[in-house]
Amino acid sequence: MSAVKSLTELLNQGKFEAPAISAPNRTDLTYGRLQKLARDTVTRLNELGVGRQDRVAIVLPNGPEMASAFITIGCGATTAPLNPDYKADEFEFYLKDLSAKALVVLEGSDSTAVAVAKKIGVAILELHVPTDAAAGEFELKGSKSGNTAKPGLAEPDDIALILHTSGTTSRPKIVPLSHINVCASASNIGRSLALKDTDKCLNVMPLFHIHGLIAAVLSSLHAGSNVSCTPGFNALKFFAWLDATNPSWYTAVPTMHQAIIARGPRNAESVKNAKLRFTRSSSASLPPQVMKSLEEMWGCPVVEAYGMTEAAHQMAANPLPPAKRMPGSVGIASGPEVAIMSEDGALLNTGETGEIVIRGDNVTKGYENNPKANAEAYTNGWFRTGDQGIITDDGYISITGRLKEIINRGGEKISPREVDEILMNHPAVEQVVTFAIPHDKLGEEVGAAVVLRDDQNATEAELRDFAAKSLAAFKVPRKIKMLDEIPKGATGKLQRIGMAEKLGMI
Repeated sequence: MSAVKSLTELLNQGKFEAPAISAPNRTDLTYGRLQKLARDTVTRLNELGVGRQDRVAIVLPNGPEMASAFITIGCGATTAPLNPDYKADEFEFYLKDLSAKALVVLEGSDSTAVAVAKKIGVAILELHVPTDAAAGEFELKGSKSGNTAKPGLAEPDDIALILHTSGTTSRPKIVPLSHINVCASASNIGRSLALKDTDKCLNVMPLFHIHGLIAAVLSSLHAGSNVSCTPGFNALKFFAWLDATNPSWYTAVPTMHQAIIARGPRNAESVKNAKLRFTRSSSASLPPQVMKSLEEMWGCPVVEAYGMTEAAHQMAANPLPPAKRMPGSVGIASGPEVAIMSEDGALLNTGETGEIVIRGDNVTKGYENNPKANAEAYTNGWFRTGDQGIITDDGYISITGRLKEIINRGGEKISPREVDEILMNHPAVEQVVTFAIPHDKLGEEVGAAVVLRDDQNATEAELRDFAAKSLAAFKVPRKIKMLDEIPKGATGKLQRIGMAEKLGMI
């Protein structure tokens, strides 16, 4: 079978009457109706003056309409999903930086994005959901804004999706992903998970983020299977959604998995009745202790995967049984080539530590309008991920840290992940994040934030003593802050950079 190279082709993978997009308490949208919706949406966009390579910002709540808008608009234009919780200044920055031609919002939306779009002259298209519509079915309303330079269905090299990297101190970079990129990634994910048309994914990830868009939605549709779209992660509602949708898998970030584990005992009947074939974790490292707890709770394997925006999400994944899975490893290359590179650009041997680099059909060809970033990111056709890691003789990849997050204490390099995993072994610890604290003489010092289990107690001194039994003295956190909850980013990830300042530890 030839490779799928566009979103239009991807929608043809499912059987005409089979469910494509679902949602709790909604009628299923079949592949046949989704294909028609895509054709109608492209025709409507062309009528409104929007065509291939025109950027359409999408600001919609999580759910089936966000999923269907992303894929159907992508069949004829370039999608740019934005976080609905952005403030006015952020919307103005992103809409201008994207050169957005149109903004899609729900009909009657009071989003700040609407006022910003009017202010800067971006056309507003309203998404109308008819009464009793199937999950994800919609109509676009709006006024014509100029002529359509390139009407019709998008081509493989057209940009399907454009996202910004989540920069911490520097300006976010624009990542353009072609139809070939996103379809290759969807195919890679489906292959690594052995997805079949009988599978159903319960999506709890935000759909303005690469993880939810590609791993949950596109991989499911590429496999001709079904994705059920919730309003977003909610630990209190997760088990009710599980009961209502009966999925075969779900994908989440580690903090979401931990919240699910915490509520598992209160939802024993739902856990017992679940028919999960596997669960998937990505976008941040999954502590081995959490993997063990998840597998014990669900009675199925956890697949830890490694992804990033520039690779249209997935680069590597632990294989399903009976193949070997390595807790603490992100598995083996799943589509793109993966290697380890030295700082000076030489490829290293297995067992040597260096920067993880990738190349393949799922990898972006470069940041937009950013020659400096591209010069730094690409070496001899390889994309530098910014992650430090190692590859074993049998191809398993372990990430030893994000290069920018490695703590440099007076010349001693410390991986925050190593400290995390040691502290997680303490019976009182439920969650931990290790990070750098600025130090006037050493440059940086080790700090950590810890959430204790509900029925457990531990002091900072006790946790430091516990860490000292397994870590060299220079790796033991000098400060540990006890919290009820660790601050997270918009996608549920723990963010090490800037954490010390956020917690008032400077």
